[in-house]
Amino acid sequence: MSGSFGAEDYRFMARALRLAERGLYTTDPNPRVGCVLVDAGRIVGEGWHRKTGEPHAERNALAAAGEKARGAAAYVTLEPCAHHGLTPPCAEALIQAGITRLVAAMTDPNPLVAGRGMARMRAAGVDAQVGLLQRDAEALNPGFLKRMRVGRPYVRTKLAMSLDGRTAMASGESQWITGEAARRDVQRLRARSSAVVTGIGTILADDPSMNVRLAAAELHGVGQPDYLRQPLRVILDSELRTPPTARLLRLPGDTLVVCGEGASGACEQALRAAGAEVVRRPQDDGRVQLADLMQLLAARAVNEVLIEAGPTLAGHALQAGLVDELIVYMAPHLMGQAARGLAALSGIEQMADRLQLAFDDVRRVGSDVRIRLRPNLEN
Repeated sequence: MSGSFGAEDYRFMARALRLAERGLYTTDPNPRVGCVLVDAGRIVGEGWHRKTGEPHAERNALAAAGEKARGAAAYVTLEPCAHHGLTPPCAEALIQAGITRLVAAMTDPNPLVAGRGMARMRAAGVDAQVGLLQRDAEALNPGFLKRMRVGRPYVRTKLAMSLDGRTAMASGESQWITGEAARRDVQRLRARSSAVVTGIGTILADDPSMNVRLAAAELHGVGQPDYLRQPLRVILDSELRTPPTARLLRLPGDTLVVCGEGASGACEQALRAAGAEVVRRPQDDGRVQLADLMQLLAARAVNEVLIEAGPTLAGHALQAGLVDELIVYMAPHLMGQAARGLAALSGIEQMADRLQLAFDDVRRVGSDVRIRLRPNLEN
């Protein structure tokens, strides 16, 4: 049940949320969670979940507090787990440590938890409340929540364009539309993503790396875990035209090539020999079914997907209604009418057919502007 909260409650939960942010690039596929233990208005222990397989935020906070945890209140950004996974239940650990009050930002949508953690705490006599700064907590874990609630990842599509909406010259040349600061910003998007998706057209034109090229210290800051996780690289390649010599196949991290059921077996063998995983999936008009792809990725515990591709795949994802967030980097130059457009959208002939988006955030990134948009569901 939700409760009434005071100013001190907000302060300590805000601290727990800041701790949870430290796991932005490392906890996948687990959620980012922070915990603060408070006794008589003073923090006696705090922690956050650092990495899958390692202790959860609550256990790290309890370890920091020691005996001071007895009689304390716990502020957690996500309902404590009540099941045995890679680690034991956190709800039991809090009870055994003698916590007398629990404030959770939100209920865990994982069916294995889903209110059971709060119920277990209350059954043990703990004053357990939920709902404090819930929207802030949800914003930390959009992919985990979407995967648990609807069975698909949270999808971002990233595009870079000139002031006149062009993404490449007519020849295909596109390096570099934006400046160094914008490209570094994209690296952070990749680092927080579970998977980066592109199409075969981009592979053949650019031979991209699709990896995170920032050092761990640049992502996490001084004193944070020296751990860098590479996202899964996903290539949509219906006919298996990906060269076995592609640059990304020589880099650390996993690559998944998704093709049609009739693709060449010899090409599949060559890609597997080069280190790729190849999966055959159903197609629509010679294209990989994007909705099917997202279900496939969700089944692999992929929380957040970043689509980095040309206008064809970007347009297809937008019109399929699979994009939760569109991020456009706009550079202050003009590329001319012969250059390639932002997104290939079919069937739009009248103003009423427009794809409606809503501005969520606009800010300067170096010499460029980053625009974050979301589907406008009201139109």
